[in-house]
Amino acid sequence: MRPTLSLIRREFSAYFYSPIAYVVIAVFLAVTGYLFTLSVLQLTAPGPKGISYPMQLIVNDVAFWLVFLFIPPLLTMRLFAEERSSGTLEMLLTAPLRDWQIVLSKFIACYAFYVLMWLPTLLYLPILLDWEWWSSTCGIDPWTVGATYLGLALAGAMFLALGMFVSSLVKSQIVAALLALFLSLIFIVAGIWRPDMDASGTVYQVLYYFTVPLHFERNFGRGVVDTRQLVLYGSVALLCLFLTIRSLESRRWR
Repeated sequence: MRPTLSLIRREFSAYFYSPIAYVVIAVFLAVTGYLFTLSVLQLTAPGPKGISYPMQLIVNDVAFWLVFLFIPPLLTMRLFAEERSSGTLEMLLTAPLRDWQIVLSKFIACYAFYVLMWLPTLLYLPILLDWEWWSSTCGIDPWTVGATYLGLALAGAMFLALGMFVSSLVKSQIVAALLALFLSLIFIVAGIWRPDMDASGTVYQVLYYFTVPLHFERNFGRGVVDTRQLVLYGSVALLCLFLTIRSLESRRWR
């Protein structure tokens, strides 16, 4: 247990020694802060210009998903690629840790930083939910925000696991980031591109099932939790973690 905790601590603290992590947080908070300002204005706007749900504008905006698309590859590109390029992966594999413990420790550290990145956005909630301090009540149903954060937590786990698997296959951090970015596009591009299709058609239904931004536009952002999307995020994340473990095991036999 102690070696696992030490590895988690080592991986988590490594983010704070890299300028990339600070750039990611700064850009992310700048974009979400701007969208938060627009959300406050539109929540109070009359007529069709307004919005009905607190997080609706944030998770439906193309700028948000363009920034979100780059975050997991940048956070995961160094997890194994850096170890392989520096030659420290062999040393890590000889440590008193099983392969699944190494993978899980790196994933937990990466996911903890992802959660840390979202914590400042909790300061937006009292305003978005019209929180009344004297009565401790919300003027807007908080479940819509809770469902949105649940979706972001699970979708983030999926993209991080995907990026970590790619990082375990290559030596270059840049290559790992680009490959992870390309694979992540499969789950995002239709939400950014917004093709004009028949919503009842088979092609659209397939795109809708795999397109994360559409999940937030139609479900999570409105307070609806669809178990099919939870299964998608969870199954892809578990599959990528399993493949990462197999990738490490194959390296032991080389």
